[in-house]
Amino acid sequence: MNVGILTIGDELTSGMIQDTNSAYISAECNDERWRIAAMMSVGDDGRAIRGGLEYLIGLSDAVIVTGGLGPTADDKTTASIADAFDLGLYTDESVLNEIKARFERFRIKWTENNTKQAIFPDGAVVIDNPIGTAWGYSLKRNGKLIVVIPGVPAEVKRMFPESIIPLLRKEFKEPVRYSFKRRIKLFGIAEAKVDETVSEIDLDLPGISLGFYPRFPENHIVITVRGDDEETARRTIDLAQTRIVERLEKYVFGYDDETLESIIASMLMESGLTISVAESCTGGLITDRLTNVPGSSMFLDRGVVVYSNVSKTELLGVPMAILETFGAVSEETAVSMADGVRKSGKTDIGLAVTGIAGPTGGTEEKPVGTVYIALSDGGASVCRKYLFRWGRRRIKELTSQWALEILRRFLVERLRHD
Repeated sequence: MNVGILTIGDELTSGMIQDTNSAYISAECNDERWRIAAMMSVGDDGRAIRGGLEYLIGLSDAVIVTGGLGPTADDKTTASIADAFDLGLYTDESVLNEIKARFERFRIKWTENNTKQAIFPDGAVVIDNPIGTAWGYSLKRNGKLIVVIPGVPAEVKRMFPESIIPLLRKEFKEPVRYSFKRRIKLFGIAEAKVDETVSEIDLDLPGISLGFYPRFPENHIVITVRGDDEETARRTIDLAQTRIVERLEKYVFGYDDETLESIIASMLMESGLTISVAESCTGGLITDRLTNVPGSSMFLDRGVVVYSNVSKTELLGVPMAILETFGAVSEETAVSMADGVRKSGKTDIGLAVTGIAGPTGGTEEKPVGTVYIALSDGGASVCRKYLFRWGRRRIKELTSQWALEILRRFLVERLRHD
């Protein structure tokens, strides 16, 4: 099946935001072994929307359209699609009532222009949006399927796997009956090295396809197996995963929907261990990630952001002599921060980071990107030094990722010996 992707919005064509929807949808379609015929972004202009749709329909069996379904005057997608096929518009009262109920439930003031989100072209089949107020819909014209969903990335990522993929599978039935997908998540290895390593593995297995997806700072390998025998397909995907993990085990931290922080949370709760975190250059990013996991209060006592030397001394007990002798960005300071936050939180583990995120503040001895990550469990301390070459935001993200990875490896060894 050939799929076209049309993303709509002046914010995309003006460069105000990146089009992440096309990348996400194309990756999901690739996992299903559907070919992306073309991707296109157009602004909130009726003529551009109609032209983009006409072009993509000529290349594709199905076109996925995102964006322009809101209540404001510049949301022109539905009217433009109706115009393209000379269709009338209708208001779906059941959808309208559900939208009003959601507004009331969340105590949002209703304005009449929100009715626009319940208006669809004649013949459209509505698609529920479980987390937003703009419903999607599908429309079949001249043997082609047009699927229209909101442009909010979070809504796309919820609606596409839950509603759109099953719809496409149903409309474009293939002889293959069973399909299984496995995502292997890696960190600490470059994408090129992943590809090189996997190319050396015997993966000449029936019905298998591989996808390589960089998700900074991680790299993901997606294995897809399709076949007409369920047991054979399951065995094949298990065998492919085993062979890949055998070669890349050092870098594998999780699978499928697991995140580094969710894995750490599970290990901490399983072991009954607690942790406190001290952050300088990451500004609370590590703590933020840990608290994204439900139940984090069971293992996280505190997260302390300490940028100044005074705060490091007052809140963590870092001796001023260490700061004056070795500097705020040093192994000695990082270790003292980790031990200090562990003691102040009365937790089993203390984790700390300090570094120079830039773009200024670096020196010849300690250039921008210099980072120290320390962990203390009261019996021993470990500290690692890194020199990252990215910009400020990516340095913060990489530092948080490596801090959590060091913690994960520590917990793996701790649980192995307990």
